[in-house]
Amino acid sequence: MCQHFVEFGPAKMLKPTRLLLLGAPGSGKGTISKRLLKKSPQLHYISSGDVLRSQIANRTEIGLKAEKYLKNGALVPDPVMVRLITHQLQTHNWMDHDASWLLDGFPRTSNQADQLNDVLDKYNSNLTLVVELDVDQKIILHRIESRYVHLPSGRIYSLDYNPPNVPFKDDVTGEPLVKREDDNAEVFQKRLDKYNEKIGDLREFYQELGVWRVVSGNTSDIIYPQVEKLVTG
Repeated sequence: MCQHFVEFGPAKMLKPTRLLLLGAPGSGKGTISKRLLKKSPQLHYISSGDVLRSQIANRTEIGLKAEKYLKNGALVPDPVMVRLITHQLQTHNWMDHDASWLLDGFPRTSNQADQLNDVLDKYNSNLTLVVELDVDQKIILHRIESRYVHLPSGRIYSLDYNPPNVPFKDDVTGEPLVKREDDNAEVFQKRLDKYNEKIGDLREFYQELGVWRVVSGNTSDIIYPQVEKLVTG
């Protein structure tokens, strides 16, 4: 496969770049993704969390199914997620071999990864890089207790390190921020436990494909430069 570099602002990126960001819930995937997108505006983006929240907010059939699992701290079943994400990629024509995109938070299991890989392989659009964000999970639980969100946009704020300009108001719209029902330590620990059960097989799957990398740190300022270096080569 022929690969070449194009300028994205001051940095260069391998094109096509088909990147998957993985990490425990609350590890900062959304924050890292936003910084990458700001640096590389031609990089398309799809967040499994954003897609799910949109479906839940719109009270769609798939959203209602997902909501039941999330409220109990469980992962959404593989068939539901694979169908949802595949549909998003196809809708935006991101299956094109020349398209560059970033997946945030999906797949989360080796079964999902295998199914997704089968779909991408048919379009000759396999992932070129998988990056795992390694963050201390005790710190993640502390973050969750101080996290608030603007539901319509998915913008996330932390009362500790990323507070809104006006307390409990979205910086862009001024609308109220809310605390998600699953953003508490007890429920979130269940999500972390589920992630820890699945990540070993998922890591092995992408290691065998030769695209797996890990970056470690407890803040986005530590993690992001490492991710950017991997993406830009």
